[in-house]
Amino acid sequence: MKWKTLSSEYITRYRYFTARKDKCETPEGAIVEEYYVVELGLTVTALGITEENEAILIKQYRHPLGETILEIPGGFADENEDPKKAVEREFLEETGYAFSNVEYVGEVAANPGVLSGYTKLYLATGGKKIARQKLDHNEEIEVLLIPLNELKEMFLQNKFVQALHTCCIFYALQKLEAMNKVKR
Repeated sequence: MKWKTLSSEYITRYRYFTARKDKCETPEGAIVEEYYVVELGLTVTALGITEENEAILIKQYRHPLGETILEIPGGFADENEDPKKAVEREFLEETGYAFSNVEYVGEVAANPGVLSGYTKLYLATGGKKIARQKLDHNEEIEVLLIPLNELKEMFLQNKFVQALHTCCIFYALQKLEAMNKVKR
């Protein structure tokens, strides 16, 4: 089922993504003249839980939606950066929290019809505030602490719209339920 790429033309190159137009051939010999791909680097996200068993959420404005939304921390891994270290770095920068345990819970692709790349998902527990936020020049992030059972209700009420984050919350809640940390 794999297509053969006959040519690629880069449309734009940016720090966080590149866009290209591919010409491809299917295994049956059909030519796909224009297939657009946005190349993304590896991204990471985590559901962070404090030592007091509260979920660490963030609120921030997302310009493409024109809305301020609830999320969990995450972002791009630097080139050759270990994904677990990347999620720990992102959490510290965005919230000031560090964790005694960070474990992998899954991996998803955001929209593989257009976007390349994966997001690695983590559950971080034993969170303790150890620093101030170190935000990028264009970030304004409000940190919220939410009881775990309230987080589960918010999740079930579709209060999170960022698809990668909903996947992470789902897998992390499954892990927490298996550990008897949150009610089923």
